[in-house]
Amino acid sequence: MSRPPVNPTDPAEDKSGAPGPAPAARPAAIAVIAILAALEGAALLAVAGWYGFQLVSGAPVLSFWGAVFTLGLLLAFSAWLFAVGHFLFRGYRWPRAGALVAQLFMLTIGFPTLTGGYPLAGLAMLVPAAIAIVLLFDKRVIAFASRAGGQPPAL
Repeated sequence: MSRPPVNPTDPAEDKSGAPGPAPAARPAAIAVIAILAALEGAALLAVAGWYGFQLVSGAPVLSFWGAVFTLGLLLAFSAWLFAVGHFLFRGYRWPRAGALVAQLFMLTIGFPTLTGGYPLAGLAMLVPAAIAIVLLFDKRVIAFASRAGGQPPAL
């Protein structure tokens, strides 16, 4: 059985059979950023669990429905961070922006926490955020995380 000739102008196919450039090797920085995003998501999930327990156990709140809304935001942001970590690890393009926004939020909360008398909590937010931001702009990370989802463009 013969194979069809290879045309160098045709796009390469990956193992799934989808046309596109050949996948690059996953850089270690992608795994570090994905793990940081997943750990941040797990921390937010733990905070949401604690917040929900406090809400159910009768802790005083100014507005019950405001507290429920805050709980929903914590859960949604946690799920978003898990999705960012997962799809960034797989090499998609969109999670880079999501990871950058999450790290900028961490910086925004980490600096006042650090200067407000909680240095360990502030450093726990600032150091991973700074590491992730630096790694997000590494050329190997950008080259790896350039896969677009869905169908190829129409034009």
